Amino acid sequence: MPAEPARILERLVTERKVRAVAWAGSFATENAWSGSVPTIVTFERGLLSHHTETRAGLTQERFPYEQLEAWRDWDTAREQAPLGLLATSRVAYDPTGYFARIQKTLWGLSDEKRAAYRSDLLNSARSALEQAQREFTGPGQGVAGQLQCLVIAREVALTFLYPALLTWLHAWPEFEIRLPHAWRAVAGLKFPRAVYHLESLYGFAGEDEARRVLLASRGLGLVEQERRARAAFQAGYFDGAVRLLRDEAARTHRADLVGWNHLSTSRRERLASLLGLERSPLGPTALQATGKLLEACREGA
Repeated sequence: MPAEPARILERLVTERKVRAVAWAGSFATENAWSGSVPTIVTFERGLLSHHTETRAGLTQERFPYEQLEAWRDWDTAREQAPLGLLATSRVAYDPTGYFARIQKTLWGLSDEKRAAYRSDLLNSARSALEQAQREFTGPGQGVAGQLQCLVIAREVALTFLYPALLTWLHAWPEFEIRLPHAWRAVAGLKFPRAVYHLESLYGFAGEDEARRVLLASRGLGLVEQERRARAAFQAGYFDGAVRLLRDEAARTHRADLVGWNHLSTSRRERLASLLGLERSPLGPTALQATGKLLEACREGA
């Protein structure tokens, strides 16, 4: 184990607060660069709810110990747990064996359970798309409504549909920066139509687009995200850097999207470049693209 995670684990165990520890992100792999923020997953006694803390480039996902016990049950876990995070973490400390049992459950799901979970994800995606259609495609929506459709289309694709697609392969979603590269590597050959629709939502264009997006991100309050994206760019994760900055910009600048017509011309231009508005579908077209992705995930195509 590298020295830094080893020191962190020793400190956590010595404090006697944690009942399980796992590494995620770049701590979960033996590679020097995994494209993700080093992340620690801990389950602790006395904690009432989930907390996320980030300090000095290190993220800690803290969960109550009771959830470690409860999530051994698949029906409970699929309703409550961050399944991809749990499935892809590397267990470092697990005296009860509960974390290992959770992972064994996730990687050993029957075809019937995976099909039921896929159905849940697809139904959630359809509901979100239908709600967006009602709220943002009616008369008088204008540019703001078109932008909201794109943001929601991307959120639905990553939150529900990419995980649904992976159920056909009995796999779980990757972390952050590696997402575009992972969906090509894991699902691209098996499900080219679905991956094509994922790609179309983001308007990837390799190194040149990544450089342009990084330039547009300056001065928009994305200091930490820009730092991570720049490191990814230097490692060759061009589309991963673009995906991260597009989604983080949409998350942190939602108010700007709502009040788009009131922004200065220079701010609109920079956000447009950052979000990829000239390369991505907008409005009902974005929702339709995600609808096609939904059908491809349903059919396994």
